[in-house]
Amino acid sequence: MDIKQTLKQLTEAAGVSGYEHAVRRLTTELLTPLGDQVRQDAMGNVIALKRGAEPAPGRIMLASHMDEIGLIVSKLDRGFLRFSQVGGFDPRVLPGQEVIVHGQEPLPGIIASRPPHVLSTKERKQVTPIHKLFIDIGLPHDRLADLVSVGDLITIKREALELQNGLMASKAVDDRASVAAILAALHDLQTIQHTWDVYAVATVQEEVGLKGAMTSTYNVNPDVGIALDVTFATQPGVKEEESIKLDKGCGIAQGPNIHPKVFHKLVSVAKKYEIPHQIEVPPGATGTDAWAMQVTRAGIPTALISIPIRNMHTSVEMLSFKDVERTGRLLAHFIRELDDGFLETLKLK
Repeated sequence: MDIKQTLKQLTEAAGVSGYEHAVRRLTTELLTPLGDQVRQDAMGNVIALKRGAEPAPGRIMLASHMDEIGLIVSKLDRGFLRFSQVGGFDPRVLPGQEVIVHGQEPLPGIIASRPPHVLSTKERKQVTPIHKLFIDIGLPHDRLADLVSVGDLITIKREALELQNGLMASKAVDDRASVAAILAALHDLQTIQHTWDVYAVATVQEEVGLKGAMTSTYNVNPDVGIALDVTFATQPGVKEEESIKLDKGCGIAQGPNIHPKVFHKLVSVAKKYEIPHQIEVPPGATGTDAWAMQVTRAGIPTALISIPIRNMHTSVEMLSFKDVERTGRLLAHFIRELDDGFLETLKLK
């Protein structure tokens, strides 16, 4: 599997929360040769099944969200577009961004604001609020109104940029990096014998409330769930205790959102196969698909694996290719190690 090309495809695809059409088509295309069955549920989650033994002693679900944060047209204002957020963009980085307005046709534009020369001294020292920003696509009002409507989606226009030392920056790394890791795991499982059925799920609407994970987990009803997401990588301004290092392996979470026996098994497998990893300690609900998975139905033994990234919720989220590959390898070997007796070991005493 060409991890670089896969990440480029996934991160450059459009897929704002609730409007994941383009990235869903791409994800389905990438999953199809790796699973025995690929389907889409009513919410738009993509669910791939790779069968294990017959009968399989258990079902494991791998979940990563394919939606991204984005923008939406809220008003046509004399030839310019006002907009709101879908999810949580960092407003400090929006002015000057190139965008695509998904109207009657894709329309390139830029996010602009009043020039600093006409701002008060106080305004120049503050972050420009979103309601004072606008998008300029270069059309007069009448023509703009023919092509764009309130409610049309807006995505950041950003090509993946390969940097030094095996790093990449792009939009939507959160959480297409984890989709790529699951694809890498399924690729490895083509040549690894496993007994458990594997459900690989690309979930929707995580950025607006974990909705896809809630419905898909209820549907699959797995015996074990592993959510994959991104986490803060060490960078200036981020506390060391709230981040993990880039290019040093994925984070394996330990805390009340996590089943302790699944956590210990993941760490054991990482050590056995000499896969670099780090331990994270989220003290409560993780804010990821793991939270939705854990409390579905009567409760699912759940774990969380996180890929470290810099510049979260911007258009230049940065990752290490090796961290994605390592995450995929850890998943594949964890699934390989699941046997007939693993479910019995999960009972809490």
